[in-house]
Amino acid sequence: MNAAIEYWPFGVYVGAVVVVIAGKLLASHFLGERHRERVTGEAYESGILPTGTGRLRFSIKFFLIAILFVIFDLELVFIFAWAVAIHELGWPGFWGLMVFMGILTVGLIYEWRMGSLDWIPRRPANKRSRPSTLSSKPEPTR
Repeated sequence: MNAAIEYWPFGVYVGAVVVVIAGKLLASHFLGERHRERVTGEAYESGILPTGTGRLRFSIKFFLIAILFVIFDLELVFIFAWAVAIHELGWPGFWGLMVFMGILTVGLIYEWRMGSLDWIPRRPANKRSRPSTLSSKPEPTR
């Protein structure tokens, strides 16, 4: 009985939150259905009217660069945590960070050598384009 008296403010708070959420959901349902206009369904971007469609095809290179950025940007989180605790970690922590940075550097070099960071694909060394000796155009007559 003593515990029930102790927690009654929390029960009132939870009840008030449920009532407020239910009220907002009901109000948005009833008010939103009546006032539906053509303009409210369109995208609004800084006052500029939309043109064209939003379904554009982007090159996979955009997404690949974004993923690589996220992967290699996360290292800053770990380096920041290391910098905060540098005094407690000492030399073992320093060498641990050096191993971590080495692994990341090897990964970056691998991505670079594989051509993941190149926008224009490299030509293979054995298939270089040579000027053709056969021309599709006829020789001009004199």
